Amino acid sequence: MTDPATSGQSAGFAAIIGAPNAGKSTLVNRLTGSKVSIVTQKVQTTRFPVRGIAMSGSAQIVLVDTPGIFTPRRRLDRAMVASAWGGAEDADVVVHLIDAASHIAAEGRDGTPADRRSAEDTETIIANLKATGTQVILVLNKIDGMRRDGLLALSQTLFESGVYSEVYMISAATGDGVDDLKQRLARSMPPGPWLYPEDQSADVPIRVLAAEITREKVYLRVHEELPYSAAVETTAFDERPDGSARIEQTIYVERESQRPIVLGKGGQTLKWIGQKSREELTELLERPIHLFLTVKVDPKWQDSRALYAQFGLDFDV
Repeated sequence: MTDPATSGQSAGFAAIIGAPNAGKSTLVNRLTGSKVSIVTQKVQTTRFPVRGIAMSGSAQIVLVDTPGIFTPRRRLDRAMVASAWGGAEDADVVVHLIDAASHIAAEGRDGTPADRRSAEDTETIIANLKATGTQVILVLNKIDGMRRDGLLALSQTLFESGVYSEVYMISAATGDGVDDLKQRLARSMPPGPWLYPEDQSADVPIRVLAAEITREKVYLRVHEELPYSAAVETTAFDERPDGSARIEQTIYVERESQRPIVLGKGGQTLKWIGQKSREELTELLERPIHLFLTVKVDPKWQDSRALYAQFGLDFDV
């Protein structure tokens, strides 16, 4: 018998795949109206599928924000790419997000090596979608200030691959076109009761979310000096009787020379990272936060099964 309270409701999963830095995290944050995924200048900063929860009328859309799909070189890369494809396979609808400006630039003389890498990663994704017979929605992102004829030519070229059912043009940064996409995703959700409470915006273990917020601050502060060689683990999360929370985190770097980069002169960089992370966690968790950060050198942190488990990644890919 149908529960009258949930009749008319629908809920399901929408996966957003794309090359690194296509704007997936920004789009998830825009669709949910809250911050559930980290956004930095670094590509490949999303390491595990973040489930953001977006509401549209009586439909609940559980967004799987996957790591960027690229050609894997290391164990961590392989785990991230496997996680991305796994998120897509389990979804009710799949969105392939493409940085339109970068893709068009890659075809011209002004294209940077990063533009060309992004275009190559997009070709890899299209080839995989063809091989699996997956039909997806094409979304061209970062259309701000772009010529319409260039966008139409790009969408026509991509459509000829045969893997797309329709196309949307958006700017995740400004929100332009995002509402139309959200309504389209809502229509793809199968009938059934909501999977999460209406006021919940993310299904991420709080320890992981806390670690990701601190990792974002690390990259925002030292993105020039520190390549992809840092991880953050929440080692303790204790509720205190006064309603506050005490959080202990370890920032891992691979080499001794990277430790002073994170610490900064007189510990000022680490202090800034801790302050910004604590401010955001206090707002997010709606309670006072006592945050304690430690920086450790571990050349093999990328081979730590515990860290992979924290992010829900498969160590043995």
